[in-house]
Amino acid sequence: MYNLSEQRFNIRKTVKIISDPFSPSQMIVTWVTMNPTNTSMVEYGKIKLTQVAKGSSIMFTDGGPLKRRLYIHRVILDNLKPGMTYRYHCGSTDGWSAVYWFTTMKKGTDWSPRFAIFGDLGNVNAQSLPRLQKEVQQGMYDVVLHVGDFAYDMDSDDAQVGDQFMRQVEPVAAYVPYMTCVGNHEQAYNFSNYVNRFSMVEETGKLNNHFYSFDIGPAHIIAFSTEFYYYVQYGWKQIVEQYKWLEKELKEANKPLNRAARPWIITMGHRPMYCSTDDGDDCTHKESIIRKGIPVIRAFGLEDLFYKYGVDLELWAHEHVYERLWPVYDRKVYNGSYQYPYTNPKAPVHIITGSAGCQEYHDPFVVNPAGWSAFRNGDYGYTRMTIVNGTHLYLEQVSDDKDGKVIDWMTLIKEKHGPEAWK
Repeated sequence: MYNLSEQRFNIRKTVKIISDPFSPSQMIVTWVTMNPTNTSMVEYGKIKLTQVAKGSSIMFTDGGPLKRRLYIHRVILDNLKPGMTYRYHCGSTDGWSAVYWFTTMKKGTDWSPRFAIFGDLGNVNAQSLPRLQKEVQQGMYDVVLHVGDFAYDMDSDDAQVGDQFMRQVEPVAAYVPYMTCVGNHEQAYNFSNYVNRFSMVEETGKLNNHFYSFDIGPAHIIAFSTEFYYYVQYGWKQIVEQYKWLEKELKEANKPLNRAARPWIITMGHRPMYCSTDDGDDCTHKESIIRKGIPVIRAFGLEDLFYKYGVDLELWAHEHVYERLWPVYDRKVYNGSYQYPYTNPKAPVHIITGSAGCQEYHDPFVVNPAGWSAFRNGDYGYTRMTIVNGTHLYLEQVSDDKDGKVIDWMTLIKEKHGPEAWK
């Protein structure tokens, strides 16, 4: 029998939707062991751990010199009751993890989901993590969104840095759905550590950590890879496939019944279209690749696509700062009014939240930012968001440097959603 202390569990959960995209009844538990085990099991229940779900495992071989082998276990918990708290542990007769708990999503669209949002969280200098751990276990959030860049880097030291990072985030990711998108620091060996360690799921039931979507309350959230545009050594086809998927996804979300049920469309991708940092990143250029597409041919740019289908809010990271933009399209500000800029704006709103803390520290701001930049701050911290209802969304930035003080906030009010809202 394996000794539990040597087995090194790393637990992650995420909502898994297969047949019914509106269902809160499923959860995936994902964990890692250093050795193969007889089975992959989760024992769970509302009070006693009387229910059992079995899954499977795969062997993941890291691309580093030692070719370390990790065993990735995934188990689906099904037929869960909405809005209920379950206790669980995972493992097998070879050894069990500690006991954790999670609360399933409420049913339907008439509730107000609460999010913690951040990117660029490293194994070293993860300053925001203790505060996030505390708030997650106090029940402050329904979901965590990690907008790219993990560990710095998960493949480092033959993926042992990845192991360390997953243990660090376990007190967060074992308690709430931990939804992710890929960043540039995951690119090694064709993003293999990211692809294997996480479990994001398409509505078809297929694992796809690069691009997927999920529904929560009155919102439809779309996650995608900005990295396809930069690491073309892994193939150009992935840019085309993702773009086609994004357009199909946005068309479906804009069908009248779907947009009426979930009026908010929110995207999350790692590298932003716009930024006010002074570090030479792509977003500092007037014609950034994510915004305008592949240079020369100007194809597969995302700003026009997201504008065409009425995306309300775009979440980014990559820059190690927090920045809130005015509603912007094609570098022009489209505020709702001078007094109420975020009430019925005529363009999407962009938020950059990449200041959770990592070994690369902060990025500097330019001296004279463009007119579309509304607020900038370099403190370590993270973003909170509450989708209040179909018309109101509240967002605030927490400074860990200032002991949890809220240093910025915004209420986005949309009485009309979709492309018609821009008129």
